[in-house]
Formats: sequence, C-alpha cells, structure tokens
Amino acid sequence: MDAVGVVLGLILLIGVGLLSLAVVGTVKAAKAMAAKVERHEANARRAVENVALKAKKYTKPGAQGQISATRLALRTSLDGTRLVLEAGVAEDGQLVESLQLLARLDVHAAELDGELRILEREPDAGRISAKLPELRERAERITHSAETMRWAAQDRMHRFAEDELTRLSKECESEAGALRHWDAAPQGPAPADSSGGSGAGSAAASGPGAAAGSGTGTQPRRAGLTAGPGGPGAEELLGLGDPLSRLAQRLRKPSTGPSAG
Repeated sequence: MDAVGVVLGLILLIGVGLLSLAVVGTVKAAKAMAAKVERHEANARRAVENVALKAKKYTKPGAQGQISATRLALRTSLDGTRLVLEAGVAEDGQLVESLQLLARLDVHAAELDGELRILEREPDAGRISAKLPELRERAERITHSAETMRWAAQDRMHRFAEDELTRLSKECESEAGALRHWDAAPQGPAPADSSGGSGAGSAAASGPGAAAGSGTGTQPRRAGLTAGPGGPGAEELLGLGDPLSRLAQRLRKPSTGPSAG
C-alpha cells in the first residue's frame, strides 16, 4: 500500500507540474499574441493618421493645413530615423545610444503632437495664429535633431562599408597576384653523384622522364568527374580493367617458334 501511494503521489505531482507548464505557456503565448496585435494595430492606426494628415495638408488652406504639415513632417522624420538606426544597430553597437536619444526625442515629439492636435480643434483663429509659430519652431528643432542623427548614422554606415570594401579589394588583388605565380621556382645545380656513376647516367636521370616525374610531383593530377581522357574509362567503371590488361599482355607475348622434334 505504501508503494502504491508513493507511485500515485508521483503521478499526481507530475500531472500538476505538466498542468502548470501548460498554463504558463498558454499565458505567455496569449501575452505575446496580444502584444503583436497591439503593435500591428498601433502601426495601422499611425498609417491611417499619416494618410489623413497628408490629405489635410493639401486640402485645407491656412493654419489648419500648416498644422497638418507640421505634424506629418514630425512623424516622418522620427520614423525615418528610427528605421535607419534599427537597421544598423545589429552591426554597430554604438547606435544603441542613438536609439535611446531618439526615444527621449520621441517623447517630446508626442507631447508636441498632442498640443498641435489640440490647436487643430481650436475655434479661435487668433489663438491659432499666436501659438502656431512657437509650436512649429519646436517641431523644427525636433525634426532637425532627428535628421542629424539619421544623416550621421548613414554616413557612418557608408564609411564602414567603404573601408571594408577597400580592405577586401586589397585582399583580392593580393590573392590574384599569388595565383599568377604558377611557375616553379628555379632549381640549383644538381649535386654530384656519390656512387661514382658516369655523367651520362646522371644526365639520363635528369632527362625527360625525371622532368616529367618532377612535374607530376609539383603539379598533381586533378581529374574531374567529366574530365574526358583524364577520367575513368569504361573498363574501369565496369570492373574489367585487370582482365583486359592481362589479355592484352598475352596477345603481345612473342611466340617461341616451332617446337623441336
């Protein structure tokens, strides 16, 4: 009974653990899905607002059109800078600090956009005329700061790419020069034959056969799969190389003449 109780307790404990893991996984998946949906919803809402501001910029004259143009320029500048910095932060860690500065700048831009939105609904034209120059000046400062970081990041990426391309070009030129040195190094005079052989023997040893052997040693044969004459023959592929060679040797064997008697 004690053993059965222990087994049941272990099974119950494993079941509770698995259930807890399933609940935790479900909660995490639900949170991730909710965050993804919220992010896509915010992006869609922002895209719709940008289209509406662009339409107001061209359709509403006067102060209303200027407010829409200011808001649109502010959003476009910040979005463009964020895209550039996020694209380069994976290769350049220094852009992390730039992203932090952009986040702080984005907070001021959000506050300014809220003030512009309120001013856009202001019925008093005098109030709009008094507040709009100040808000536009703040928007220009934020836009200039964002553009400065974006242009600096672009110049930095271009400089790094140019330096890397210069180094790579030099390495390729060096490798091409090394590949062109295909001639063997000149050999010195052959040492004297220690066995006392004649000069003809040493000359024969250094003749065409030896040259061919040395050439084979310096440049090993590299036969490809479809190398033509250098590739394997049909008899080698069929496993008939040895029988055919023995048959050829028998046919080439000279006859011994008529037998005596």
